[in-house]
Amino acid sequence: MIGGAALALTIVIAGAAGASAAGSPATGGALLAATPGPTVTCPPAIPLTGAVAGATTTSLTISYSILQGPPCGYDPPVTVTLFASSEDARQWLNPAAEAVSGPERSGRVTIDGLTPDTAYWYRFSANGQHDPYWTGSGRTAAVQACAATVAIDSAWGGGFVARVTVRNAGAETLGAWHVSWRWPGDERIVSLWNGVAADGGDGVTISNAPYNGTLAPGASTTFGMLVAATAPPGSLSLACTR
Repeated sequence: MIGGAALALTIVIAGAAGASAAGSPATGGALLAATPGPTVTCPPAIPLTGAVAGATTTSLTISYSILQGPPCGYDPPVTVTLFASSEDARQWLNPAAEAVSGPERSGRVTIDGLTPDTAYWYRFSANGQHDPYWTGSGRTAAVQACAATVAIDSAWGGGFVARVTVRNAGAETLGAWHVSWRWPGDERIVSLWNGVAADGGDGVTISNAPYNGTLAPGASTTFGMLVAATAPPGSLSLACTR
């Protein structure tokens, strides 16, 4: 029995050695082929989206939302890059400005230092690569030519007297101004001074009188009105244009 066991052990060892030699490249044996990994199929969907969420005279705020993570999408942070033309944006040439988001998968990025009343195109980057899909555009706000504020000088049960101050908020002299708003209730102008009421429209528009339309930068003028109403309005949102 001992001799038989020794003979069997010798056969096993020899067989193992032969198998190793057969698989060795030195003897011309073939190596086993590597098993291919799984194929990733990405869904037919855009990995992230964006929109202009706000604008000032010198900034744009861009919102973004990452819809897919790697390998088909991205992880934050997201870089928002602005371009001065749609062609530059398409080719990723001559970026005008950029800013980087925080770690959120959905959020907003504000880019400052821009030119007033100017169009910009934006694109996204993340994880070291440019997103090839999403392109958007926005425009910074124009510099306000004038500003208007209202004050209630006196009020009683059937009406009130209001005074509106018009100020030149720009850098150039104004030759004319127009102030517009909408009444929130049953207000009706009974009389008006230092201004001219425009005809038509759903709201109210008061233009300058012939003698107070010209305003140097920083200068101001006023007009007043007697208004019939059940009660004075809590507030009025006035828009001033040149």
